[in-house]
Parts: sequence; C-alpha cells; structure tokens
Amino acid sequence: MNDNFSVLIVDDVGTVRNFLHQTLMHLGIDNINEASTASQCLQLCQDNDYSIVFLDIELPDGNGKDIIEKLNTISPETNVVMVSAHSTVENVKDAIDKGAKGFVVKPFSPKKIAAILKKFAPDLELP
Repeated sequence: MNDNFSVLIVDDVGTVRNFLHQTLMHLGIDNINEASTASQCLQLCQDNDYSIVFLDIELPDGNGKDIIEKLNTISPETNVVMVSAHSTVENVKDAIDKGAKGFVVKPFSPKKIAAILKKFAPDLELP
C-alpha cells in the first residue's frame, strides 16, 4: 500500500530521529532511513529517491537551510520539510525561499506529522 513512499529523517539528536521514526511507523510508513549529519543526508539522497526528507536546520557539519538547495538539485521530486525548534519568521521564510515545502516546529506531535504526510502524499492510506 505505502511501498513506494519513502522518508529520510535528518537530525543530529537520536531521540528526535527515534520519535519521528516511531511516529512514521505507527502511520504505516515502512521505508524510513535516518541520517545524523549533512554529509550522510546528501549521500543517502544521491543513492535513493525519497518522497519526503524531514531536515533539521542545525546539523554538526552544516546548516539545513543550505542543504535544501543541494537536495533540490539532486532530487527535485523530493519534498523537503524543515524541522526546527527555532521557528522564527526569518527561519521559516528563509527555508521556504530556499525550497523547503514545509516547516515543522519541535516539539512536534504525531498529529502534525500525519498532517504533513497528508499534504504531500494525499494518496497514502493512513490509520
């Protein structure tokens, strides 16, 4: 049912990756990869096609907002959703201007993640 739908979670905090991973699995998404650095993210996106990339702004080896442009070049079909505790108007505007398709504020709820999935993949069968 959701076999062609794949997600990459990019965050340097393991508990955030784990919570988002568990939330996605609960929503019926099985094809999930994780990265904790910008370089891992870019490598995974060169090797795989993702439906959505949940991308943290602050990574140990780069700024997520700068990575958006690279991801859009590597994989223009991928929906990049920024995830950050820093939801200033400037951060949101900057991320959208650079090509992000959405913005999720930490801490996020499973309901918010489900809403993002419905927005970018309306054909997904969610519980």
